[in-house]
Amino acid sequence: MKPLVSTAPLRPLKLPQKHEVTDTQVDIMEYAPYAIDIGKVLFLFSAVMGIAAILTWMERKQSAVMQDRIGANRADIFGFRILGLFHIIADSVKMFTKEDFVPAQGNHFLHTLAPMLSMFFALLTFAVVPFGGIYQFGDLNVSLQIFDLNVGLLFLFAMMSMGIYGFVLGGWASANNFALLGGIRASGQMISYEITMGATVIGTIMVYGTLSLQEMNLAQGELLWGWIPLWGVLLQPVGCILFIVASLAETKRVPFDVPEGESEIIGYFVEYSGMRFGMFFLTDFIETVLAAALTTTLFFGGWQIPYLYSEGFLFPWGWSLELSPIIVMLLQVGAFMSKISFFCFTFLLIRWTLPRFRWDQLMRLGWTIMLPISILNIVVTGLVILILDR
Repeated sequence: MKPLVSTAPLRPLKLPQKHEVTDTQVDIMEYAPYAIDIGKVLFLFSAVMGIAAILTWMERKQSAVMQDRIGANRADIFGFRILGLFHIIADSVKMFTKEDFVPAQGNHFLHTLAPMLSMFFALLTFAVVPFGGIYQFGDLNVSLQIFDLNVGLLFLFAMMSMGIYGFVLGGWASANNFALLGGIRASGQMISYEITMGATVIGTIMVYGTLSLQEMNLAQGELLWGWIPLWGVLLQPVGCILFIVASLAETKRVPFDVPEGESEIIGYFVEYSGMRFGMFFLTDFIETVLAAALTTTLFFGGWQIPYLYSEGFLFPWGWSLELSPIIVMLLQVGAFMSKISFFCFTFLLIRWTLPRFRWDQLMRLGWTIMLPISILNIVVTGLVILILDR
């Protein structure tokens, strides 16, 4: 291409003020990480609360389908009904407007604090759960995880253990023997099954050699023999089953709903109403989402999609498909949310299929069956690693 030649007289080139442009760029780059962090928090909070709210509707409709009923479908807005979805709004209005009751003999401060503690620690646990990978957008390095702690698993178990204080305090502050019994049952169940859960995760730590959840997700993107993704369910199948059972026990839902037991003792929330009861009620579903997220993260690749890398798809048989970073990010976040939805559906299916354990059956399952198997899993995992390293 020939250069363009102008006959106009030459003018001195007017350079832009360097310091003004540089200052603006520096200001943008300085505040961009804060904006990204705020965006991650808002997205994760909205997603968790949204899924938990939908689960309140899904539990009714799924049980109706399994029991050959129609289910909740009468809530409407100006005569319009959409499969009973407006019942979520009706529940919210009812909880905000219902009388907020505190027993006369109860502890008003602890009675108010208990549901807040339970929900706070349940939500805080999601801070270390990666819902996407690490992406490069120009000079910005974006990691879709609020806190990338190198001891993320320890933080996770610490927050899960703290949540039980809300249930115990709620039962004790209600000045009701049945509520107190429900709180005591909740604490005993947490101790019994969290030990098994911790022992189960040790096998996963031995395999991947890290306590960081993001690094575990990255390790599950590697391939065995060039085509099998190294997902945790393939390397720790027994650990996966034990973890799912223990996480269901942590959610305190059927068949592990002994702390609540509506047909027996009503549970730790028997003296709660209004939005305080709503917080306890919603915490159960938040913990269900958390159990699904942890199962996905530790054993089913997290946000990983087989053969999808930062540049796009690269299949073992030689095919490739180049994708932009934004498309890769959307696919991986979508994969993570899809896996969570699948496990939430599975947990609700279990909830409407199995009967409740008796207390002695619950303790026997945790201490005499699951805990020994989890310890044996650690021993076998260590022996396999030792043999393969030779």
